[in-house]
Amino acid sequence: MTHSSKTPVEDSTGEQKLHRGLGKRHIQLIAIGGAIGTGLFMGTGKTIAVSGTSIILTYLLIGFFAFMVMRAMGEMLLTKLEYRTFADFVADYLGDKASYFLGWTYWMSWIVSCIADVVVCGGYIQYWFPDSYLWLSALFILGLMCLSNFFSVRLFGETEFWFAMIKVVAIVALIIVGIGMVFVGWTSPNGVTASVRHLTEPDVFLPNGLFGFFAGFQIAIFSFTGIELVGTVTGETKEPEKILPKSINSIPIRIIIFYVLSIMCIIAVTSWPQISPEISPFVTLFALAGLPAAAAVINFVALTSAMSSANSGLYACTRMLYGLSTEKLAHRKFGRLSIKSAVPVFSLVFSTICMASGVFLLFIIPDVMKLFTIVSTVAAIMVIYSWCMILLAYLAYRKKRPDLHKASIYKMPMGIPMTWCTLIFFAFTVVIMIFDYDTRIALYSTPVWFVILEVLWRMRKTRTQKRTLDQMTH
Repeated sequence: MTHSSKTPVEDSTGEQKLHRGLGKRHIQLIAIGGAIGTGLFMGTGKTIAVSGTSIILTYLLIGFFAFMVMRAMGEMLLTKLEYRTFADFVADYLGDKASYFLGWTYWMSWIVSCIADVVVCGGYIQYWFPDSYLWLSALFILGLMCLSNFFSVRLFGETEFWFAMIKVVAIVALIIVGIGMVFVGWTSPNGVTASVRHLTEPDVFLPNGLFGFFAGFQIAIFSFTGIELVGTVTGETKEPEKILPKSINSIPIRIIIFYVLSIMCIIAVTSWPQISPEISPFVTLFALAGLPAAAAVINFVALTSAMSSANSGLYACTRMLYGLSTEKLAHRKFGRLSIKSAVPVFSLVFSTICMASGVFLLFIIPDVMKLFTIVSTVAAIMVIYSWCMILLAYLAYRKKRPDLHKASIYKMPMGIPMTWCTLIFFAFTVVIMIFDYDTRIALYSTPVWFVILEVLWRMRKTRTQKRTLDQMTH
């Protein structure tokens, strides 16, 4: 039986399935876009100011352990190509309750991240239109992202491809300009000469001690939010067994290029004492290079970066709700696909409404940076939880299905020992959030979400048991 591209594909049971409309270039750029989050443009100045040159070590450390999570996820996704998202294999190995908690928490982490992203977009738009309302700009951006996701997965892939391309070009340009300025020994108007020596000065490695080093962890984790997106697009990817390993294996080189090299260039050109926590160091570097339009150009790049994160986030929310619905862990309506484009429309609309309601937090906390810090910390904690659930599922998979691991063509390096090391590292990153006031507020408020999930799970279980009992008596 042949299928028209305008109707949802059905499996052998007659159930609607997602289209495999994403090609190699879409997946590669979605993966790159996921690795370059809003945190890189928004939070780099603040993290460099607090952590000094040790921020390079922070990104390498967190990038390494995030890569290990992706390797564990990649191995499990490729054992069964029917898996739509990582919540599916968590259900297989840890049970429905674990999948319920993971799926809804991952969904909420993206809802929170997207609120942060669209609020930041509103702030960037105010650069050109100072009298515009923040909340109105944020809602406008959210509406555009909803449209991008509405028509087909290919349109989403195409939009994300170009958003990610803009980010990549901007960062590569910064690295080339930075290396050029160091090479010629550029001297800025305030008398600072661009030099590699700024990276090796002992006083700027840990300028605020170990606590300053640890303070950079939260924004670095938020920056990597979305790196796991390749695990939510598997169900809509052509040849996932070829594309997924390539996308995951290229993560380390992306981290080195986009984070490590760009930060090294910023410090080498600007020098640590001259980096302001309030201004994007990307703007500072281009301004020093004598680019008069630097602020406007970087503002545009930062805007597209935040739009890219929001676009990916809305996609991830929609597919996670769809996956939960097909596993009967969310309302059946969330599993319905549109006739023409096979997009989970109810999931998309519900997620958009939830994000739109979060935008109105601006009336309570009108300060964009303060709101961004709070919601990005909540998102970071929830992402750590999601990553840890993937790792716990990997441990269960290794115990229950050694045959699948043996037959795997894409094994996780150092398997079980590395999984435990990664879990311990992420537990440590959560504990150190206690020591900073802003992150502590988010850390103390996050358990409320898990209490709500527990209550909803028990209510759902009671309803299911009652329904089963009624069927048996009739």
